[in-house]
Amino acid sequence: MNLPDRLPPVADGLHLWSPGHAGTWGFANCLLITSGEQAALVDTPYDRPMTEALLAAARPVLPAGAAAVRTIVNTHVNGDHTFGNGCFPGAEIIATKASAEHLCREPSPQQMHFLTHQTPADQPLGWYAREHFGRYEYEGVESVPPTTTFSGRYALTVGDIEAELIEVGPAHSAGDLIVHLPRQRVVCAGDVLFADDHPVHWDGPLARVAGACETILALDPEVVIPGHGPVMSVEDVRDHVTYLRELEALVHAHHAAGVSVAEAAADILASGFHDHLGLRERVVILTAVEYRYLDGDAGEVDVVGLAAQAAAWAYRDHGPGRS
Repeated sequence: MNLPDRLPPVADGLHLWSPGHAGTWGFANCLLITSGEQAALVDTPYDRPMTEALLAAARPVLPAGAAAVRTIVNTHVNGDHTFGNGCFPGAEIIATKASAEHLCREPSPQQMHFLTHQTPADQPLGWYAREHFGRYEYEGVESVPPTTTFSGRYALTVGDIEAELIEVGPAHSAGDLIVHLPRQRVVCAGDVLFADDHPVHWDGPLARVAGACETILALDPEVVIPGHGPVMSVEDVRDHVTYLRELEALVHAHHAAGVSVAEAAADILASGFHDHLGLRERVVILTAVEYRYLDGDAGEVDVVGLAAQAAAWAYRDHGPGRS
């Protein structure tokens, strides 16, 4: 697995671990904040080997007196942003109250191990799980919940660096937050923003995700760090809002015409909607989540069930024996 061996600077006191790997799942960005003898980390990688690689890359930029990262901020509680929490024993872990309340619906490391090792490899979900998640080591990983939660806004100080944690969920997930570093004019967006691939959102609706992106724009940043992919400009964020509004209009038109969710997703994909982006099957999930909203379905989101729908579409076109 090709992982970064250094953390390039984003601004004074900010260094980014960005593993890249467009076209697959799980390689989330992590932002290291250092000042004086203090260090904080926004999000943690998906498994222990990745987290150990991050820590090795971070050593040259950690302050001399910072023997360990003592503060973790989780932008949301998907495993690819939190499963590394356990590698920081004793750290304060900050997330929104809504994230903590919905942690129980997130696939656990044990469930991910089952999906990648014990589901039938010749069936869509088993094939897809192995293709996109089989590289990660889930055995021995425990999901570590937040120790500090908040609603609304939370002021965080790391040495001389001031950060504002702003709740913007439900959007990508039930309890998203963004990290605003005003002096550096940087926003760490978590998964309300994706670069290079189609996004995936579990809660929505799309209008809420677009609203979260507009909150980022209102902060007037110079640099925006998405949950996955390369650093984005303000213009990139505006383009992403346009993407979300276009998809929203398409899904709503299909719903109003009485088209089934499966037919709607298939039609949008067949139209070539932003097909320069990777992971086109995520449009299946986005369509299903938006239909839930339009149908007034307030029940718990079945994350694995939604992933299975996307897997079925991908398997049809890209599974074993297919081009």
